[in-house]
Amino acid sequence: MVTGQVSENPESRFSALLAGAARLPGVRIDREAYLRTALARHCSEDDVRRAMEETPAAAGIPLDVLDRVANESIRYETAKVSALSAAAGIPGFIAMPATVPADLAQYVGHMLRIAQKLAYLYSWPDLFSADNDDLDDATKGVLTLFFGVMFGTQSANAAVGKVAGMISEQVAKKLPQQALTKGVVYPIVKKVAQYLGVEMTKQTFAKSVSKAIPLVGAAVSGGLTYATFRPMSKRLKTHLSGLELAKPFGSQVITGEVIRDEDSPAAGQAKIPQPGREWRVLRRR
Repeated sequence: MVTGQVSENPESRFSALLAGAARLPGVRIDREAYLRTALARHCSEDDVRRAMEETPAAAGIPLDVLDRVANESIRYETAKVSALSAAAGIPGFIAMPATVPADLAQYVGHMLRIAQKLAYLYSWPDLFSADNDDLDDATKGVLTLFFGVMFGTQSANAAVGKVAGMISEQVAKKLPQQALTKGVVYPIVKKVAQYLGVEMTKQTFAKSVSKAIPLVGAAVSGGLTYATFRPMSKRLKTHLSGLELAKPFGSQVITGEVIRDEDSPAAGQAKIPQPGREWRVLRRR
């Protein structure tokens, strides 16, 4: 009886799907290895090293560079998941009970892959523990919110912004456990998980219909995956890149501070802020 209740609960259904997809081979992204490979063609060795040791924002890597790298990762993951989805669509109606759950799991697995890549580019800390195969509650919470952003839920957008603000204020290298598991963000995580459980069920039905006819179903399934995965990834990229956490340290604005313009003839003289004005502080390494 308990099992039946759990299976009918959209929140539990999504959590089980997320946990199962996270265990698939190749789903978890090594943060340092990814940043090293992704940034090597665009940044100096020193900047890459600092991005790995700290964050891309701390390394001062411009957002336009990070956006280019993010787009490359989105293209790669979209092509890969679309090809796999098309391949899973070939068996046809008889094999549907086997292929649909597997297709959905690998789809969610690629959502996890692109979510991690985008998070690391835009200065989020490690999402997975190296010595734990299971998702901890904080990681599950933030990934749920990332998926919510991908599906266009405004409450998830606001919650991700709050979590990013906490990380930025504390200069933390870990997710804020308390906020994601018991604090103000936790109720939003639960609501988003419930919403995603319903949406994933709709996707399963749509993919089931697309697989009913062999070969034609393969093309439709691959096309359906491409049409959904890419814009969802772009949505998450746009949101994460717009957060204060992602901005290079040299471009942050602090109100009421003294500025010294090193390019000015009067570079040696401090400028006194006038009331009501903002002064830009250039943090130079």
